[in-house]
Amino acid sequence: MAERKKLLLRLDPDVYDAVARWAADDLRSVNSQIEFALRLALKSAGRPPRSTGSLRRETLSGSDRDATPDQDGKPDDDGPDGVVR
Repeated sequence: MAERKKLLLRLDPDVYDAVARWAADDLRSVNSQIEFALRLALKSAGRPPRSTGSLRRETLSGSDRDATPDQDGKPDDDGPDGVVR
């Protein structure tokens, strides 16, 4: 697996607090929640990362993959094993 990129990110304190609450609700770290939100934004913009295979599976747990919205904003029908149901 490729080495993960490190990034210094400056956030408005109110934005950070909102992301931290969202992360806590989803039982994720703030870092993982930011990556999750960025992946949702990339997918909805039609610009998914080129290598989403193993990294996506590590970043998103099974229940989160099921809840990831399609471009139409509706959850995917894929099960945790990637099979469309």
